[in-house]
Amino acid sequence: MTDTKHLDLTRFLELCSTADVAPGEATRVARGDRTLAVFNIDEQFYVTDDLCTHGPGSLSEGYIEGDVVECDFHNGAFNIRTGEVVAPPCMIPLKTYLVHTADGKVYIDPEQPACPSALTCPKAVANG
Repeated sequence: MTDTKHLDLTRFLELCSTADVAPGEATRVARGDRTLAVFNIDEQFYVTDDLCTHGPGSLSEGYIEGDVVECDFHNGAFNIRTGEVVAPPCMIPLKTYLVHTADGKVYIDPEQPACPSALTCPKAVANG
């Protein structure tokens, strides 16, 4: 996540107010053809696709423990920060987005993943 005080936000997609997402919680946001989950983990905001890669589960309605979200449909789990699969039956990583916050709002760059390569992302750790 990037805190952007002097960034031109015109190319970014505004999702919600930071106040809309309580710590340790998530909210679902629909923008155009995207349905996203906005997470507040330790006062840092993360955005992923809302739809589980395994089935019709909504990750914004899943169970959150630390930086892992468990799908409410088949109980597969993903690391919220990286999108990495943490628990089966999920096998396909979750799409994540580079997040910016400014003036109490959450934005994403829809063309920029949060982790451009596995080398820059921390490994997911299963909570349990």
